[in-house]
Amino acid sequence: MNLVIIQNRQAVTTSLQVAQDFEKGHNHVLRDIDALREGVQNWTDLFKEDVYEHPQNKQQYRMFYMNRDGFTLLAMGFNGNKALDFKLKYIQAFNEMERQLRQPTTAELIAMMAQQGVEQERRINAVEQRTNHLEAQQENITQIVSLNPNEWKDKTNVILNKIALARGGGEQYRLVRNESYELLEKRGHCRLNIRLENRKKEALSKGIISKAKIEKFKKIDVIADDPKLVEIYLAIVKEMAITHKIKVEGLGA
Repeated sequence: MNLVIIQNRQAVTTSLQVAQDFEKGHNHVLRDIDALREGVQNWTDLFKEDVYEHPQNKQQYRMFYMNRDGFTLLAMGFNGNKALDFKLKYIQAFNEMERQLRQPTTAELIAMMAQQGVEQERRINAVEQRTNHLEAQQENITQIVSLNPNEWKDKTNVILNKIALARGGGEQYRLVRNESYELLEKRGHCRLNIRLENRKKEALSKGIISKAKIEKFKKIDVIADDPKLVEIYLAIVKEMAITHKIKVEGLGA
């Protein structure tokens, strides 16, 4: 018979087991436990009263379950070499049973595995989302970088509008374009206002285009006159789009 058993996830022994191992009458063990009730404040934390059925007369009688502290307190009054031997055996039994209790149960292991599975799936999903996001960003950057110079006016106009919208719209539509032109002037070492005025004067002197149309000339038209400026301007708009994480689906290559 096991000296120590598990009850309600606690290592305990019984008054019946103690009486048998220490060769005492069970009524004497019950008496000693009852005596401890008077002087121990946390007695109910150490002992739990119950009943058992006698195998011969099928009658029910009192018994106690006790944890390690309850047993230690009770066994203090047991003397003799044999009593000492059993005390040591009980201590070993309590140690072993409590070690087993520290091990997770099958249900706990299943729950832990399930939780680990959920956590692992969450991490995988997070990695997949990050990967998809990075792939989408990379694809978006690829599309921006590979914008074809043909029809570049329409494409840069769409990108700049998206940047302005991302900034809140309104006045930003004008500010974003001015920013792109300022960056072009710095990088291309040019003055777009001067080039624009020169273009208008040249068109007027030739008399081919009406004055009304000439007044509608814009800086973007000046840029279009110089392939080098077009190349620089495209690079600037692409950089602005990447910085503002602007998506360019539908712009084409």
